[in-house]
Amino acid sequence: MGITSTRRLAQTSLLAALLTAGLAGVSIAQPSAPLSVPPPGPTALEQIPILREAGLSQKLDNQVPLDTPFVDQNGREVKLGDYFGKRPVVLALVYYECPMLCTQVLNGLVGSLEALAFNPGREFDVVAVSFDAGETPSMAAAKRVGYLKRYGRPGTESGVHFLTGRESSIKALTEAVGFNFAYDPKIDQFAHPAAITILTPEGRVSRYLLGIDFAPRDLRLALVEAADHKIGSVVDQMLLFCYHYDPASGTYGFAITNIVRLGGILTVLGLGTFILRNLRRERRQASAVGTATGIR
Repeated sequence: MGITSTRRLAQTSLLAALLTAGLAGVSIAQPSAPLSVPPPGPTALEQIPILREAGLSQKLDNQVPLDTPFVDQNGREVKLGDYFGKRPVVLALVYYECPMLCTQVLNGLVGSLEALAFNPGREFDVVAVSFDAGETPSMAAAKRVGYLKRYGRPGTESGVHFLTGRESSIKALTEAVGFNFAYDPKIDQFAHPAAITILTPEGRVSRYLLGIDFAPRDLRLALVEAADHKIGSVVDQMLLFCYHYDPASGTYGFAITNIVRLGGILTVLGLGTFILRNLRRERRQASAVGTATGIR
């Protein structure tokens, strides 16, 4: 056997050995039983159980219980009705030791108030109420001082009130405005919605502004509406015609339908004025001709 034949035989033997080892490896790598797949966990869209209890059920035109007792920032016994009767009220349901969301709501409210020419104690009142029955008047006082300092508008102190109350009083108020919250003992915090409620001078729910950032225009229009147009300027009345309140978003949106109607009314008035002027001109011309010719 030649050298070439010997090499070919060796190469063939080596290839066969490699194929055999490869096939053996494949057979070993194959599982003898199906892989076990763990059961699926909760989806990202699944709601946390405690959040099902928290939310806002809008109750427009509902009456709040004015005879409900609370305690103001000075420790004085008051009734909710003490803050109604003259002006609309901006109601902020918060709790003073909230580590995040309530602070953002109050920050957003103050930021919006800073942009308004309206003043608490004159055109409206601000009433913040803690829905944590364990909080005290001293907590309310400290929170009030901080936000009055941030607001920085002298002479408005009489229109800003921070209250605490018993669980029964809190429940009566929150149910009246549809503010639903839940306590989580694991983290010692409350789950709750982010919103402020605008109430009429009589204590009826007029508007909700949702979120933590309240557009000054929305707050101004909500106060004008709640006051039954007794505050604000002619421009505010026109803006209310141009904008409509959307309960779903808690904001005022541009009302194109009203603009179209206004355009139609102005067009009709313009045509009517034009026709009247033409008729009067024709009558004057006819009268002048009659006078000149002696024919009436």
